[in-house]
Amino acid sequence: MAENEYLLHPIGVVESSLKSLADCPKQGSEGAPDAWLVIDPAFAEATDGLLPEAQIWIVTWLHQGQRDVSKVHPRGEPNRPLQGVFSTRSPDRPNPIGLHRAIIKGIEGTTRIRVGPLETLDGTPILDIKPILVDEGRH
Repeated sequence: MAENEYLLHPIGVVESSLKSLADCPKQGSEGAPDAWLVIDPAFAEATDGLLPEAQIWIVTWLHQGQRDVSKVHPRGEPNRPLQGVFSTRSPDRPNPIGLHRAIIKGIEGTTRIRVGPLETLDGTPILDIKPILVDEGRH
């Protein structure tokens, strides 16, 4: 591996009814369905402590994103002026990392977590899951 390159290992994959990019809403709150996070058994112990109703961040690799794009029309609307991808949520970017806020709807064993809403394409690699921490007035 060359200097300043990083190797990522997916921990699982998204199982979703969204089968094509055209099916995917722009944001989870725009009609995205529930989906399953199917965790590789090698990472099953890492799911300990996840509970239904918890809010989580899901970090994904948007594997169908274009990595050579630096400007896009926001929300894919050609009538909007081009903007740098870092000011948008476009999946097309130098490192197509997705960040999704979702609620755990159910858990089956240690390798299947139902979440929603999730606007991610079926087969999307999962890089990480993190809890959303509620600010309890601590600074």
